[in-house]
Amino acid sequence: MSSQEGRLSGRNPPPVVVSPGYWKGVVRRVSRDRVTLICGAILLVMLLIILFAPLLAPFDPLQGSTGRRLKPVGWQGHLLGTDELGRDMLSRLMYGGRYSWFLGIAPVVVAFLIGGGLGITAGFAGGKVNMLIMRATDVFYAFPSVLLAVAISGALGPGIFNAILALTLVFIPPMIRVSESVTTSVRNLDYVEAARATGAGSRRLVRVHVLPNVLGPIFVYATTLVSVSMILASGLSFLGLGVKPPEAEWGLMLNTLRTAIYTQPLLATLPGVCIFTTSVCFNLLSDGLRSAMDVRA
Repeated sequence: MSSQEGRLSGRNPPPVVVSPGYWKGVVRRVSRDRVTLICGAILLVMLLIILFAPLLAPFDPLQGSTGRRLKPVGWQGHLLGTDELGRDMLSRLMYGGRYSWFLGIAPVVVAFLIGGGLGITAGFAGGKVNMLIMRATDVFYAFPSVLLAVAISGALGPGIFNAILALTLVFIPPMIRVSESVTTSVRNLDYVEAARATGAGSRRLVRVHVLPNVLGPIFVYATTLVSVSMILASGLSFLGLGVKPPEAEWGLMLNTLRTAIYTQPLLATLPGVCIFTTSVCFNLLSDGLRSAMDVRA
């Protein structure tokens, strides 16, 4: 996360005024990037599957039988076998994706709104406002993100809401820093200075000249955090600090299936494959968006 943040925060956004022609160019460059299109298609298919899980799941994800424990792939209609309690793995993966995606996206959305707003305020206002916000942000960087998320979740207790709150607090500081860096760069560009010289007020400067040029880079950075958030959320569930049993969630499924790694290694690794695939697709998608939005490329 820190390396991605450094790469983005160290690059100034292209000194252009956002126009319809610019966004058409972004769409054209994305449409030519096969990796971005493939990753987007995979994520779209996964999203549709987890949204329509009640219609697509062949079995009840919470109903099992001790007589069907840890059955192999393809056993009596169970396409991906059964877990340690005899529950259908395919159904649990479908339903588990709902929690994993929600825990991956919700904290980033909240951090985008709060951290982005504070970062834009700090970057545009400068001076004491900037110093106050950024010094408060630096306090959070004294703790590794993983340990901070575990500490907050451990203090609040297990649960979905507490996990979202913990991850949101982890992602707000990097979102503030990236937003402040991008906004400071845009604030000092010539067209903003020209608008200020014509008598434009702060509200108009932010609404017309700053926001259209900073929201894109901030949004792209936020997409990179989705994969990090999903991995951290799965880690919290694995440690018993996220989703509670018997609900299906990919990280929790990894925890409950860890003892089956020697007897049914394929079943034990299926949730990890889902987490890995989703995280890689989000990372590659964000890289493609960043390249498409860079007019200097």
